[in-house]
Amino acid sequence: MKAVIPVAGVGTRLRPHTYTQPKVLLNVAGKPILGHIIDKLVENSIKDILLIVGHLGEMIKNYVESSYPDVRFEFIEQKEPLGLGHAIYLAGEAFKDEDEILIILGDTIFDFDISKFLKSKFTTIGVKAVEDPRRFGVVILDGDKFASRLIEKPSEPESNLAIVGIYLIKNPKLLKEALDEVVKGEIKTRGEYQLTDALQLMVNKGEKITVFEIDGWYDCGKPETLLETNKFLLQKNSASLIKFGKFENVLLIPPVYISPTSKIENSIIGPYTTVSDDVEISSSIIRNSIIGDGAKIQNALLDSSIVGSGVVLRGDYKRVNIGDSSEIEFY
Repeated sequence: MKAVIPVAGVGTRLRPHTYTQPKVLLNVAGKPILGHIIDKLVENSIKDILLIVGHLGEMIKNYVESSYPDVRFEFIEQKEPLGLGHAIYLAGEAFKDEDEILIILGDTIFDFDISKFLKSKFTTIGVKAVEDPRRFGVVILDGDKFASRLIEKPSEPESNLAIVGIYLIKNPKLLKEALDEVVKGEIKTRGEYQLTDALQLMVNKGEKITVFEIDGWYDCGKPETLLETNKFLLQKNSASLIKFGKFENVLLIPPVYISPTSKIENSIIGPYTTVSDDVEISSSIIRNSIIGDGAKIQNALLDSSIVGSGVVLRGDYKRVNIGDSSEIEFY
């Protein structure tokens, strides 16, 4: 089986962090987003991985090759942001007709038993019931098992089953034919070539596509969802995430991830905080935050914050003289 991970997105919603770093290399719970995904694949004996790169792709290549020497990686460049369907179309040259293909989006972390997903006899799409399906591709079922229609970001949804970014393709030859029809036929939805439209063409041509409901689906595409995913992973793996660095007069409130190369003094860290490599923190209180590699933080009070790599942040303390029954807020 070959895994295909599209990682060419620019990550505009995570700027300014993604000006200098690919979105998939942002740290959550002590590891890049992409690292969590590859770990899950390797756990399921999938070591043939194709990455569709674009923005800052060389950084992604360097990370995966140095971190996973036993995995076979291929790289294809998507030079223009023309949609997920276009990205998979470019990857088609690497598909063998007899292969099964697992497509998994590079900015989403899943927490479920992938081995059960991979045992499906049919092409299968991961889905989750959501309150507002208009932001997603959706699946409409014929009865309770097979997809009859797949629609990208419908304005009036007929289903709340959102496509969440993991696909098992049992018929890659037919997928390539459908993508070829989408791209060469200029079939676009919202200005892009959509994988959803190609899957609909597969259904039209007789492919049976079923769905697999996934509860553990964690988006990393926006600052607030990145922090929520960080919180979830820290809660799940709290017993194994504290790697003590150089501490002096420090209170840790679990769950946290603290890199062993960090240096922290006179501070309170946590809960739900990730401190990356070579960070220096002094006289600060930090919670529900992600601190990037090499950052230096002094005299700061941080909550729900993302601090990029190499940042120097110095705060200040307030002096107040407040009378009885007063109320004051600092921003």
